[in-house]
Amino acid sequence: MTETGEPTEARRFIHGMWANVATAWGTQADAVDERSAMVTRRMLDGAAVHSGDRVLELACGPGGAGLAAAERVGAGGEVVLSDVVPEMVEIASGRATAHALTNVRAEVLDLENINQPNEIFDVVLCREGLMFALDPARAAGEMLRVLRPQGRLAVAVWGPRSENPWLGLLLDAITEVTGLVVPPPGVPGPFALADDDRLGKVFADAGLGTLSIERVAAPLKAPSFEAWWTRQLTIAGPVAAIVNGLDDSTRARLRDCTRAAVSPYATNGALELPGQALVLTGRRP
Repeated sequence: MTETGEPTEARRFIHGMWANVATAWGTQADAVDERSAMVTRRMLDGAAVHSGDRVLELACGPGGAGLAAAERVGAGGEVVLSDVVPEMVEIASGRATAHALTNVRAEVLDLENINQPNEIFDVVLCREGLMFALDPARAAGEMLRVLRPQGRLAVAVWGPRSENPWLGLLLDAITEVTGLVVPPPGVPGPFALADDDRLGKVFADAGLGTLSIERVAAPLKAPSFEAWWTRQLTIAGPVAAIVNGLDDSTRARLRDCTRAAVSPYATNGALELPGQALVLTGRRP
């Protein structure tokens, strides 16, 4: 285990940001998993998750990728669901219990400082969490440290902002209406690792063996603008704190600006906004 020292202000901000939306993530967990089903499948296939594997999911949120892995590893395997936010871990644990998965346990773990021994997992998964790490290189090193030799890894992050209008358009609208940049300077955001070369270099430098990066479609569908708007304001960590702190007039202007921006993706009132994830897979030497 490597030491990160005392929490920085940025780290406390990020952890608090996700703690504040944890309850909403629990409510929306099934919808999130449905939206990310193809990404999860590519991760599990790319990491060759199979019966008997010991799997660690990092930055698990409500635990969707790890719960899917639990079905594959069977009674002879084990899945550890982990997140740095205790509220998320509690939600993930509750979902495992609700699914009657006896091969799953949950722990509070920081992906930049994984409090686990060396070389004890066959597979490490991280779906849509690494881009929020303040030090992704440290996180990558920690992932490889806890992997056994020849262990497999699968990480998904959001692709280029231009390919993800489901969120990018809202961030643009916030800046246009309020002048605020999301995320604030010094805080990593959802598109911090959206470049294939940068993402690959993080893991190549950490010592991952042959790796591959695949672009996987992850569109977001909503029955109406209001449904999409409500969802974004409740689970989009970088957005929720800003929007919920606006006065009524400014929030109304933001909603109108955002509605206009996403209108090209509306059909008979329903929305289908494109999304794209980068799925990196590889094997430790």
